[in-house]
Amino acid sequence: MRKVIASLYITLDGIVEHPAWTAPYFNEEGAAYARTQLFAADALLLGRATYQGFTQAWPSMTDEDGFADRMNAMPKYVATTTLDTPEWNATFLTDDVPTAVAELKQQDGGDLLVYGSGDFVNTLLEHDLIDELRLWTCPVVEGTGKRLFTETSPKKTLRPIGVTTFSSGLQVLAYAPAKEGSA
Repeated sequence: MRKVIASLYITLDGIVEHPAWTAPYFNEEGAAYARTQLFAADALLLGRATYQGFTQAWPSMTDEDGFADRMNAMPKYVATTTLDTPEWNATFLTDDVPTAVAELKQQDGGDLLVYGSGDFVNTLLEHDLIDELRLWTCPVVEGTGKRLFTETSPKKTLRPIGVTTFSSGLQVLAYAPAKEGSA
């Protein structure tokens, strides 16, 4: 059974939109963590907006350690009701997305990695489909922008399972869903 790992950049005040504010905090330690995370996965799960942003940038990227090659080669599963022409190794999940993701989880293979995609992450949380939530927390207060959790986010209890702190001040806070009856 595969695990769904959601990995998002976030500010201290919960902003996940347009993460240009991550640049000062991303260093070699963060790159190594990101590489390990990507290579543990064998497919990406993406929301439509993240997918569209990624397809503008990633197909032309190259690097020396194989990160871009891995990113470009792996299958992508995209939650969308508006797109109709998949590209960049994508399969569109257009109907019952939670059921489709649950079926993907039942398959053999590596992790299913979700980058960004805040609305999609909330949908996956609502349907108990996230096994681990990794919040790449930057010591920044952005003030305005799209927040990961809003008044309409599903109520969930998460338990901390790890903290990775980089010398830049960036911290990856890892959470798993709490078992029923525990905090």
